[in-house]
Amino acid sequence: MSTMRYNKPRIMMNVSCFGRNLVTACSLSPVQLPAQNEAHFWYVLPNEVKCKNLLNRYFEILSPCEKENVLRMRGEELKKSALLARALVRTTLARYQTNCQIDPKSLKFRKNNYGKPEVDWQYADDWSLPPLHFNISHTSSLIACGVTVGSPIGIDVEEKQRRLKNDILAFACRYFSPHEVKMLTHIVDPELRHPEFLKLWTLKEAYVKALGRGFSASPFNTFTVRLRDQMKRGIHVLPHVISKEVEITVDPSVDHKNLSSNWNFVLLELLGSHYAAVCIEKDTTSADKGSISVNLTIRKTIPFVEDECISGIDTVAVIGGSSKLLVC
Repeated sequence: MSTMRYNKPRIMMNVSCFGRNLVTACSLSPVQLPAQNEAHFWYVLPNEVKCKNLLNRYFEILSPCEKENVLRMRGEELKKSALLARALVRTTLARYQTNCQIDPKSLKFRKNNYGKPEVDWQYADDWSLPPLHFNISHTSSLIACGVTVGSPIGIDVEEKQRRLKNDILAFACRYFSPHEVKMLTHIVDPELRHPEFLKLWTLKEAYVKALGRGFSASPFNTFTVRLRDQMKRGIHVLPHVISKEVEITVDPSVDHKNLSSNWNFVLLELLGSHYAAVCIEKDTTSADKGSISVNLTIRKTIPFVEDECISGIDTVAVIGGSSKLLVC
């Protein structure tokens, strides 16, 4: 599917931000819808958004409820993070246009029975509106939004330097499956165990968010994230080097029939400082029921200011699962 193109000239404005003058379009650049088995991954770095006028503009496109939630946050950094998260969702989804340009402020959202947000289109019945799915994740230093068409998606981002107050193995015994605990136990070096724990956590978080049922309905210890080569060679193989050659699968426990294994995973390293996991549902109509490479487009953005397609190995690397990074 493709987006509509518009001949209408875009209004230009000067914005003094980031120590330089930028000329930027008031409207958002339209983007083609993701194809089948394709995910778009957008992210913004909060420390690069310093312009008060721009932050005020983000605030104005939020709903009254979203504004109230932002203002309720304690501390300026938390307020800014909440504001950027909601603004990223609205400006990202508004780019995927069909018959008419969409104002990010006009977007409506609803929640499913488990509280996961969904787009609630409020337009005429004759519009050909895309079945957009989205998910958002954020740390204090990076906020991301994933988008697909027709396939549920879950994403998670974690800082590589994130530390737990509790012992990793004790924490894993409480929340992870027995197989995952054994994997971590066989990594003797704590400095090697730490990143593997974060990778597993990121993948499991993305899976639960893709399911859209929440942690209470999908506890982390009711399913196992597995690596195909370790399944062949056993848990005694040190699992601390996850590479793109390793297929990532999920194995729900027998007594949790409400979970599914019909998902594709991608594990990324972003900016050398973050792990990011993407989980999207497999195409059930496909004749190939095995692992299928996920086409992934990654964009860094400052909404209303600039967008950048990310593909360089110095910025992003696939470290798990099967994925093809597309050029914007």
